[in-house]
Amino acid sequence: MKRYIAILLGLLAVLTASAQFDPQIGQYMYMPTAFNPAAVGEGDLMKVAGAHRMQFVDITNAPMSTWFSFCSPFVIGKTSHGAGVRFLNDRYGLFTTQSLYAQYAYRQKLGKGYLSIGVDLGFVNVGFKGDSVNLAKMGDDYHEANDEAIPTGSKSGMKFDMGVGLYYSTPTWWVGASYSHLLRPEIDWSDGTSGVEQKVTLAGTMYVSGGYRFRLKNYREWVLTPSAMVMSDFASWDVNITLMCDYKDRYRWGLGYRIDGSVNILLGVDIISGLQLGYSCELPTNKLLLESYGSHEIYLAYGFDILKPKRTNKYKSIRYL
Repeated sequence: MKRYIAILLGLLAVLTASAQFDPQIGQYMYMPTAFNPAAVGEGDLMKVAGAHRMQFVDITNAPMSTWFSFCSPFVIGKTSHGAGVRFLNDRYGLFTTQSLYAQYAYRQKLGKGYLSIGVDLGFVNVGFKGDSVNLAKMGDDYHEANDEAIPTGSKSGMKFDMGVGLYYSTPTWWVGASYSHLLRPEIDWSDGTSGVEQKVTLAGTMYVSGGYRFRLKNYREWVLTPSAMVMSDFASWDVNITLMCDYKDRYRWGLGYRIDGSVNILLGVDIISGLQLGYSCELPTNKLLLESYGSHEIYLAYGFDILKPKRTNKYKSIRYL
C-alpha cells in the first residue's frame, strides 16, 4: 500500500501546467472536498457546507469566490465509499468561472484510518466581460485599442473537466494530495470571423495538505491543530501554514501565514451539535494593506451522523468529534 501511495504522489508531482491558481481558501482544513475529491465521505458524517470569500476588499474587480458542497459516506457490501457534489462560482477581474462536479472516492481501511482515492467529474464554464475592457485608457505601448485577441463583448464557454486525489485520515491526523483540471480544458471564445484565436486554457493546480490534532496532556479541554497546504501550478507556489486552538471541542481560534505575504486570523464555533460556523480575516503584510481592507471568508457547515444507533465503535471526521 505504501508503494501505491508513493506512485500516485509521484504522478501528481510530475504533471506540468501553466496558468493561475484556483481560488485561495483560508479555511482549507475544514473544506478538503473543495480541492480534493478523495476527501468525500471522510468519517461517518453526511456533510453540507458552504463558504464565501471576498479578497482584497475595496479594490475594484478583486476576486470573489463562493463554494458549496454536499458529501456522504456509504457502504456497498464490505467496501466503503464516499460520494458528493461541489459547486464553485468565482469572479476575478473581468473573468468569471462556474464549475459543477460529481465526486467519488473509494475508501480502504488502513491502520487506524482510511486511505481514499477519489475523482472529480464535471463541467467548467469560463466567461469574460469583454465589453468592460477599455484599452485606449491603458496608456502603454503594448496594447492597442482594437486588439483583436481580446473579445469586445461578453463571452463564455463550457468544457468537460476532471480532477484526481489521494487522502488518508485518522482520528488524529490527515494528509492528502490532489490535482485539478487534469484534462487542461480549453475554452474557445473565437467567433470564426476575425481569424484571431480568443481562448483560455485552464492549467492544473496541485494541492498537498495535512494536519495533526493533539490534545494537551494536562489540559484535556484544549486541542492544538497545526496544518499546512501547498498549492502549485509548477510556475509559482503558495504555502499556507495554520495553527488552530480548540476549547471544549466547540470554540476555535487560530493564526495562519501565507508565504505570498499575508497573516490570517481565524475564528470558529459549533453553534449546536454538528453546525459549525467559521470566519477568517486575511491581512496582507505588504503595501496592499494600505489599499484594501484585507480578505474575508465565512464558512458554514452541518454534519450529521447517519450510522445506526446500535453501532458503538464510531470513526467520525476529526473536524466533527
